[in-house]
Amino acid sequence: MTRILLISGSIRAASLHTAALRTAAQVAPEDITATMYEGLRGLPAYVPGEQHDAVTLLRHQVATADGLLLSTPEYGGSLPGSLKNLFDWLIEGPELWDKPVAWLSVAAAGQDQGALATLENVLAHGNARVLRSALIRLPLRPEAIGADGLIEDAQLHMAMRDMLQAFSRAVAPKPTGTPSWQVNSSLYPMVPQKQFSAPKTQRAPRHLREPS
Repeated sequence: MTRILLISGSIRAASLHTAALRTAAQVAPEDITATMYEGLRGLPAYVPGEQHDAVTLLRHQVATADGLLLSTPEYGGSLPGSLKNLFDWLIEGPELWDKPVAWLSVAAAGQDQGALATLENVLAHGNARVLRSALIRLPLRPEAIGADGLIEDAQLHMAMRDMLQAFSRAVAPKPTGTPSWQVNSSLYPMVPQKQFSAPKTQRAPRHLREPS
């Protein structure tokens, strides 16, 4: 089972980005558990070295997830302050190290480039691993959100399933079985190889050596 933590960069109740991620959680394949992170509004402002229960919970959720899937608006040409604050807390610890991360853009091209560029820079500082094969841009309008807070768009549903499957394949552990060549070699007698030692370097006679 692949566990993906969904993080929206918006704290608006009617956020299109949050609705898109909640929809992803609903349409996720059976072998993927996609869970929304709900604590963005309650995170305290980042102060190096301080300890808070909300931050401890955030770090636990990130550490136990196989990967992160984000969707964020752009404010002032960059990330929303609340999302940047979240990453400031995470970068202080090891939780992002080699953590697979992807994002879903629901804005039209050119409307969130600053946010995504900043996001990529922040993730690099945390040594996260961006999954290029799972990045998607699918522009949506606020009217796409239904009364249940989800997006009833067949194209989005298909794109989200494909994206999550790509995510799952990227984070799946690599097989560690016996290599095929080693299995096949057991059918034939093993021929021991003679061990050769490196030739010893011959030193010049003492009277020809340079004085030390």
